[in-house]
Amino acid sequence: MIQHVFLWTDTLIFILLVAVLGFAWFARNKEHLRAPWREVVRSRMAVASLVVLSIYTITGLLDSVHFRKALPTQEGQQEVQYSGDVLSVLDTLLGPMRTQDEKTYSAPFAAYLYARETVTGADGEKLRIFPRLEYGGAGLTDPATQKGADIARRTVTALAEAVAVLLLLYGMLGLRLASKWRQSWMSALGAIAKGTSDVPWRTALLTLGVFVLLIALVVNLSGAYHLLGTDKVGQDVLYQTIKSIRTGLVIGTLTTLVMLPFAVFLGMMAGYFRGWVDDVIQYIYTTLNSIPGVLLIAAAVMMMQVYVANHPELFETMAERADIRLLFLVLILGITSWTGLCRLLRGETLKLRELDYVQAADAFGVAKSSILVRHLLPNLMHLVMIAVVLDFSGLVLAEAVLSYVGVGVDPTTQSWGNMINRARLEMAREPMVWWSLLASFSFMFTLVLAANLFSDVVRDAFDPRLRAQR
Repeated sequence: MIQHVFLWTDTLIFILLVAVLGFAWFARNKEHLRAPWREVVRSRMAVASLVVLSIYTITGLLDSVHFRKALPTQEGQQEVQYSGDVLSVLDTLLGPMRTQDEKTYSAPFAAYLYARETVTGADGEKLRIFPRLEYGGAGLTDPATQKGADIARRTVTALAEAVAVLLLLYGMLGLRLASKWRQSWMSALGAIAKGTSDVPWRTALLTLGVFVLLIALVVNLSGAYHLLGTDKVGQDVLYQTIKSIRTGLVIGTLTTLVMLPFAVFLGMMAGYFRGWVDDVIQYIYTTLNSIPGVLLIAAAVMMMQVYVANHPELFETMAERADIRLLFLVLILGITSWTGLCRLLRGETLKLRELDYVQAADAFGVAKSSILVRHLLPNLMHLVMIAVVLDFSGLVLAEAVLSYVGVGVDPTTQSWGNMINRARLEMAREPMVWWSLLASFSFMFTLVLAANLFSDVVRDAFDPRLRAQR
């Protein structure tokens, strides 16, 4: 028996997902909305980046469905009690990595602890040795001679599984495209393999194949080894890194959800109405820009910490307390990051309001709100879309920086910033612990690189001047 837990960020994530799916459904029959995205999916770089972003997004969604397990019923107990640990669907899928904790540090694929310990031998003699791990390489009687062969066997199994899954996806895609193109199945498979289709399906399959192989390796190896080692308290580093994906996505997407209403509507109002409206809006964002962002965020986070500490009865679990701090950080980042887009939209609106179709609508007495929504907003959406995609990677990096200086997410929240902050001390110890920093950096670098490459293609596709040149 489980009890579903609805965190604030979970709710907002799925609202955003429904909004995106709703927009996709609305745009499917609108040629002027479909045309730019058709240009995007024809780019090999964009398709590869989109596959990477989709894998990260699916991981984040799986980690956004939370629940609590029921505790064993005691004799005479009538009401069901639930555990204080809030788990997610992703936690269930990553079961061995979550539960198999060691004593302290261990290197990737190690069978022994990373540092020597003093143990008492059978004859009472004190020995300085590297103790065996409880879970890492536990199935090996002699790791020195058996570990290489065991890892190779599991890797070959993972490779065979990945190839089988990729061939299955290849065949299913061939059937789908053969039906769409009204060709034979073999002709569709040949077009995919040669890369002659409009959409670079070959690139998508190859990129997806890399992730299928990585997932197969994790499935086959994580139960027997710690693939990226363990941290100071023995927790699996790969588990922490995968769990941090949700935090990065929350910061990158929900902050945009907070930022857009301020930027879009205030920017259009300042550019269209001008006069005192423009002066007031300019004063607001100029004043906000004058405040050091890190100090404002630090002050807001400290206030939230004090509020949570003074009202513990409002938060039933530690996950809820950590989530409200994450939500508050999203709100503060959204409030402090809308000014740049607002200034850009104000300048573009000043130009658009002088065009003939806007002047004609104004002369015929069309309501101001209708002009803003029906005439100006559609012609500003390419700037909004470009800014949203470009800002995503910056916000993901901002979380890492803020957590590093101690004003980011809660220390109990898994995030790349917290991992980098802890790695600062681990890199200074002897022997040096390097795998936590490498793991968090690699995952964050992959996400940010994919977002930047995708944003370059989106910018080119949605820019009207570039479209006119093409």
